[in-house]
Amino acid sequence: MKMENRKDSPEVVPIRSVDCDQILGVKKQSGSSFQMTTTGPNGNDLGTSIDLPDQNTTQSVSISIPQSPLDAKRVLFKDNTEAVWKDSPARNLKLGVTGCEIDEMGSEKTPERQTLPVKNPRMDAMKDNRYNSFKTWSGRLERQLSVLRGKSFPRNDPEINPPQNIQGESLSADRYFDALEGPELETLRPSEEIMLPEDKKWPFLLRYPISSFGICLGVSSQAILWKNASTSWTHFIHISLKVNYILWCISILLFAVVASTYLLKVIFYFEAVRREYYHPIRVNFFFAPWIALLFLAIGVPEDVHANLPHWLWYVLMTPILCLELKIYGQWMSGGQRRLSKVANPSNHLSVVGNFVGALLGASMGLKEGPIFFFAVGLAHYTVLFVTLYQRLPTNETLPKELHPVFFLFVAAPSVASMAWAKINGSFDYGARLAYFIALFLYFSLAVRVNFFRGFKFSLAWWAYTFPMTGAAIATIRYSSEVPNIVTKVLSLALATTATVTVTGLLITTIIHAFVLRDLFPNDIGIAISGQKPKAQRKWYRRNTCGSTKDIMHRVSSGEKIVEVPVISPGLGVKPFSMQVL
Repeated sequence: MKMENRKDSPEVVPIRSVDCDQILGVKKQSGSSFQMTTTGPNGNDLGTSIDLPDQNTTQSVSISIPQSPLDAKRVLFKDNTEAVWKDSPARNLKLGVTGCEIDEMGSEKTPERQTLPVKNPRMDAMKDNRYNSFKTWSGRLERQLSVLRGKSFPRNDPEINPPQNIQGESLSADRYFDALEGPELETLRPSEEIMLPEDKKWPFLLRYPISSFGICLGVSSQAILWKNASTSWTHFIHISLKVNYILWCISILLFAVVASTYLLKVIFYFEAVRREYYHPIRVNFFFAPWIALLFLAIGVPEDVHANLPHWLWYVLMTPILCLELKIYGQWMSGGQRRLSKVANPSNHLSVVGNFVGALLGASMGLKEGPIFFFAVGLAHYTVLFVTLYQRLPTNETLPKELHPVFFLFVAAPSVASMAWAKINGSFDYGARLAYFIALFLYFSLAVRVNFFRGFKFSLAWWAYTFPMTGAAIATIRYSSEVPNIVTKVLSLALATTATVTVTGLLITTIIHAFVLRDLFPNDIGIAISGQKPKAQRKWYRRNTCGSTKDIMHRVSSGEKIVEVPVISPGLGVKPFSMQVL
């Protein structure tokens, strides 16, 4: 390459390129223009002329000299500098030319040489487009922000623009029963496929289930337990009211954390929340947040608020009534959501809310409302108890991992005994009948030690907590009506057992959530497809019927092709290929 001044006689300094057969000639001149010429090995000129204004500042010219179609490099000429090659530290080269620099920028490199930015696995998981179908905006907000930044997406990219067939579409109960199996409908059938990747952990909010509110039920019920113990055990054990205050504050904080996290799921992954709501079994856990609020209202310390307003009871019971109108109507109307089909110990949550609401309303001085909810709860608990107790042949046996939910049998009669005692004003025979049923169910489950061990920890273990706490509270209430050594020792033993159980489960939950990080696995139950998978048909094909490209495509996709000799009369032996599924 030569650089010549058009006004004066040019002085050309030859420079030979280190990696090509070209000669570079450079001349520094403070003229109005430069002529830069690239001279090849045959002497032909390959360059062009560039006019530069007359300036006193440092001048630089950038040109591209592609040595090959696969390795194009950009060379920068600068005045009053040294020539430095920046491709690698080993190739740094200073050219012996005064006032000129050749700088290889490497703006266009091959894909092998291109330096990729460091990736953050957590950020990549959040930006994974495969989860757009479950996002509230289905990726539209992300695409709009990207367009504002000047980034464009292909219109027909399935990852950027996923199919919107599940948006606004509620899955029927038949689809859940067809795609899932097990008593809790949490296991995917072998013939089904899920819409989310199975080989990686999903975003946290997608793995966060509604059953997490069971933690709030266990801790908030402890505040009620020690509130009753501080007033009933004053004759033989003095319990400070500060215990109730501390437990109530912990319950408030825990509920705020759990509810805020699930609210984020509602905001960002509303499709996943909607699928949980239409799930035949998991819909019962939508009672848990409101029952936890009822527990907090019952266990409020007296020094915080002595008399709660009546409007609070109506606000808390309205969503419970709406959920009951939906679920109880489905139990009675038949179909795939009839009670005999969806009967599960988790259904007790839809009944316990009636008795807890009746207990809170009666403690506020209300009459008609608590009696109404108590009657509705009693009627449906009777039917549910019989259905679950006899376990129809259509109902599947619970696996060992779900055995803790059997303790939910104890929750309803325990709370019902206290609610009726509060409505009637005394722990009469009606309250004692319900209490004795709960006490018998409690001991019938407690003596079966092998029935509740030998399985991995999960959120289902929290089903132990508030039924045991409810039985302990009912025993404390009964011991105040029938004071003797047996009732006092029994109330103390049940209260201690419930407290130790809740404390142990809370510590174990924290370890699995923050240390082991296996508390929330992938939620398969919400990731099923809206349509049944098409049946795969076996096919048989001769080699001559398909092209080599088609056969190689089938081989690369994982299908195994076996050639079998076929004897045909008059044609001899011909190979016959078939697919082995």
